[in-house]
Amino acid sequence: MSTNELYMAIIVMTFANFLTRVFPFLFFVKHEPPAWVVFIEKNFPPIIMTILIFYTLTSVDFTTAPYGMKEIIAIALTAFLHIRFNNYLVSIFIGTIFYMGLVQFIV
Repeated sequence: MSTNELYMAIIVMTFANFLTRVFPFLFFVKHEPPAWVVFIEKNFPPIIMTILIFYTLTSVDFTTAPYGMKEIIAIALTAFLHIRFNNYLVSIFIGTIFYMGLVQFIV
């Protein structure tokens, strides 16, 4: 891929990303968002949290040591953070960083 092709790809991706960010503001300025948009806005963070929990537990073998303790500790911390701060972004980011630290530094 040549340099010009790379620049064109970056420009196209930037424009597409910009449009996806601006579209809701342009479309819903005078109108209320549809019910399905409100539903997604309300329920998307808990769905993402659930997906992350299942992803964390997919490869855990609870029959051998350490019996999934890293994952259980990370999930407990994430639940505590969410109960304490009631902020999905804080819970997801700090819980994920903590889990990655446990996976990298604890055998």
